[in-house]
Amino acid sequence: MERHGDHGEQATADAYTGARGHHAPPDERAEAPEEHLRAESPEEQWRREDPEEQWRREEEATQRLEAAVQRAEGALIEFEIAVETFRVEVENFSRLHHQRLGPMYARLDELDAQILAAVAARTQDPEDLRKAKEARDALLPVPGVEELFHGWVDSDGLSPEAEAMLTDRPVRPPERVRPSEETRRTYRELVRRAHPDLARDDRERERRETFMARVNRAYAQGDLDTLRELAEEWERGPAPAPTEASRSEELYARLEWLAERKEQLAALVEELESSAIGSMLRMAPDDPDQLLDEVAERLLAEVAEREARLARMAAEQHDG
Repeated sequence: MERHGDHGEQATADAYTGARGHHAPPDERAEAPEEHLRAESPEEQWRREDPEEQWRREEEATQRLEAAVQRAEGALIEFEIAVETFRVEVENFSRLHHQRLGPMYARLDELDAQILAAVAARTQDPEDLRKAKEARDALLPVPGVEELFHGWVDSDGLSPEAEAMLTDRPVRPPERVRPSEETRRTYRELVRRAHPDLARDDRERERRETFMARVNRAYAQGDLDTLRELAEEWERGPAPAPTEASRSEELYARLEWLAERKEQLAALVEELESSAIGSMLRMAPDDPDQLLDEVAERLLAEVAEREARLARMAAEQHDG
């Protein structure tokens, strides 16, 4: 006897097998060719393209990469300009700090030693006597390299003044911590044109490095006239030799070098900012010369206070 449920089960089975392959067993169904089961890869599409279309695509990719390299070079040069500007300010501030404020610090040390000596003479306390002796000894330290060579040699080699005298250049200490705006503008424009990072071969890089050493020296001195002369000299110089279009491998290598150079500059910035002078400059980023004036005023006030105190102590001892 036929059951209604049998018809429903058969209909369901027929629908399922129909969707799976018209009731055919798995091993009897025709397999679809592999090429119809997957999409064509980009490499296969590229191989089927017309050679001229392939060349056009390669050129477009290379041009995009060249544009990326040029942007990276421009950004790196701007970063180098900022780093060199900060390095010059740190160096100039250090030299001017030593020249202008060094005598004031020495005077403060001398007055402190005299005050401690006066206190020790009055109290005769062993601790006071020890402090007075230490202060007196500190006024006559063991001479270092700079003292032995009378300022001609410092930790970095010949001082700028010594180098100037040996090369018959005029001795000219920096007039300001930060060069003038016109000097900075001229320097930036010159660096953008002559920077060694723009060289494409070792010979050109050596020429640019030698030239930039002169540019940096003039900038450190705030010498606007020399910078203008150097700009004219660069314009009259030899035109860069024509080069073949860079290939992708060269451009990628260039990008890697630029990234490494940026890391080196970042490390230099961190070193400069962590120094004592760098920390002081960060307190007055807009006008470091004003900061130097403020420190000088504070030191003069401290000198006056120490001198007044020493005078009072001498008067008390005389009255006593």
